[in-house]
Amino acid sequence: MLLHLSDLHFGTERQNCLRAIQQFCLQHQPEAVVVSGDLTQRARYLQFFACKQFLDSLNLPYLVVPGNHDIPLYHLWNRIFNPFARYQLFFGKMETVLETEHFYIAGVNSIRRRYHTRGHISLEQIQYIDAKLRQAPADKLKIITAHQPFYTSPEDPHGVSDCPLMGRIALETWSKSGLYGLLHGHLHQPAVYDLNQIYHLGAQHPVLDIHAGTSTSYRLHAGLPNSFNTIDQQGDVEHYLFDQTSQQFLSNRVER
Repeated sequence: MLLHLSDLHFGTERQNCLRAIQQFCLQHQPEAVVVSGDLTQRARYLQFFACKQFLDSLNLPYLVVPGNHDIPLYHLWNRIFNPFARYQLFFGKMETVLETEHFYIAGVNSIRRRYHTRGHISLEQIQYIDAKLRQAPADKLKIITAHQPFYTSPEDPHGVSDCPLMGRIALETWSKSGLYGLLHGHLHQPAVYDLNQIYHLGAQHPVLDIHAGTSTSYRLHAGLPNSFNTIDQQGDVEHYLFDQTSQQFLSNRVER
């Protein structure tokens, strides 16, 4: 099992959600944790520090990528000349690969200071990730994580403005190299879409766009509860929603 967290927004975190995630990890022992960006609310030193402490407390391998909240908003000098300095201080490289028993996971940094909300994927990134996917073991599910989603529902008021530039080109390339799923946050609402059907990619298997809600922040979308996702070794996705009564994350299984 893979545990997919997103939009932790440390600085606005809810302690009961943090404790519930720690308990879930103790009980279920996921192979790894993936965090699809927005680790902090304002990219401040203490927010990154608290996030790192929390992820280390899970005692599991983890992979993170930055979100648009993980670069400075008000410190213009740092935003222009060294936007990822604090992120890198605590989490190192912005694009890493994590391989577990059943999963091959590659992180993609879609954050650009010029495209603060929307994001961007470069040709160099497309080619680099494509090479990684091609060399990944054939018996493992190939997963990519980036902060912004590669598809949004027609009901989304922002539409494609929430999807990274060059995302469609990236999908057409990566789907030919065995990509199974993409993990995202950003919109603070869980969802799953099969991009192979939506974009007619021609892959011989689903290419899932897996959206996560905010796992720990009080910055909730339209009253939705805090949530996270799990992906099992067959590729099935399960949403877990935070229940105020039990103070636990409870399953809301996704049928595919």
